Amino acid sequence: MTTDTATGPRPVQIFQVSTLYGAATVAAAIDAGLYGAPGDARRLLLLSHNAEIPETALRLETMTGYARIAARFDGVLDWNETIHPYHPAAWAPRPEEAPLWQRVLRTAWDLGTARVVLVVESIQVNPAKALGACFPESSVEVYADGLMSYGPTRTDVAQSLACRIRRLLHLDLVPGLTPMLLTEYGTPSELVPDAAFRAVLAEISAEAGEDPALAEAVAARPGALLLGQYLAALGLLTVEEEEDLHVRMLRGAAALGHRSIVFKPHPTAPAGYSTALRQAAKETGIRLTVLDVPLLAETFYERCPLRLVVGCFSTAMLTAAVYYGIPVARVGTGELLERLTPFENSNRIPLTVVDHLVPALEDGGTPAVPGPAPDSLAPLVRAVSYCMRHKSHPGMRAETELYLAAHHADPAVAHHFGTVRLTQLGLPGGEPAPAGPSRLRRSLARARR
Repeated sequence: MTTDTATGPRPVQIFQVSTLYGAATVAAAIDAGLYGAPGDARRLLLLSHNAEIPETALRLETMTGYARIAARFDGVLDWNETIHPYHPAAWAPRPEEAPLWQRVLRTAWDLGTARVVLVVESIQVNPAKALGACFPESSVEVYADGLMSYGPTRTDVAQSLACRIRRLLHLDLVPGLTPMLLTEYGTPSELVPDAAFRAVLAEISAEAGEDPALAEAVAARPGALLLGQYLAALGLLTVEEEEDLHVRMLRGAAALGHRSIVFKPHPTAPAGYSTALRQAAKETGIRLTVLDVPLLAETFYERCPLRLVVGCFSTAMLTAAVYYGIPVARVGTGELLERLTPFENSNRIPLTVVDHLVPALEDGGTPAVPGPAPDSLAPLVRAVSYCMRHKSHPGMRAETELYLAAHHADPAVAHHFGTVRLTQLGLPGGEPAPAGPSRLRRSLARARR
């Protein structure tokens, strides 16, 4: 381990990532100087494979562009290998074991006595929580690589960890909208510069070189790209419903005149997931190319002058619009908002943002590049966030009441909430509670006071 005899060992920055998109976000932040100058610290990339069965899932290291990202670091570590046979989503040290685990990790990763800075994703869950427990004296930084950063923290963070979080880094996917994530702990947010992120995406695309599948898809000269998310894996749709969602995307794009279309399935989707889509393309005379290779959708944006990107609520839709100026359209957000449970589900805010910003393909909306967040978006997001995590943000109740009193009857707003949730919280738009004995006693007590 490198040591400066005048000041002691260099600090160590450990960057925990589980997706290539997240790794690209971290790389852009490093390139922009948000983690200091080169040589200021020893930088280690910690890979975690969080799929239900990590051994059978697509590994980050096999994705196109990974090598370019990894080259920015002084070393690469494997969290799954370190804690084997435990699963990274389930394992965390018991409090009494944390000092022992820190010694184990410092030895295994050759950290010596250096000060450690943790840079993690999804601070509310493992492995980020486990790392925070193993290094209880380390400062923590969180990076957010998607639309969930605009919503509330999905679960409470222990105060012993929350007090160490220095900042939240995020992409400017919705210009003008401020993240809600970690605000209840007073954590400031900071943008990863657009130019730095776009440069990293271009670098990843360059590594794709002459990938045969990518070259074939580009040669088809498609006008539209459809994004798969594998929502069935999240329990949001059945496999059959998600296949139908893809067919609806294809038919909507075809209705706009697109005759050559590319489908980019989610990397973890089953191999036969595009069968129904292929059949629909055959029936409608569409040339369909399935880009089922381990690369980011953004790699294709770099290579092909698309005129449309269609999805449900994928972050890649906003990336297409913000960083590449490609018109986008959505399919299926309304149905998902109605059936999404529990109300606290962290997918709710991405759904809300896309539903509000992006035109609906099936309702006659014209695909567009959303500009800066309209004035109507932030109040909606804040009201939904309060209804999701009202105990974490009690100070937002008054503004939520005012917003709902003015807008709860608006069909464009009502489907984001639901009568049951509003009733539970006693907010405008809910059903009036019956005046039972207990309610009457509380009213009399207030009157006496």
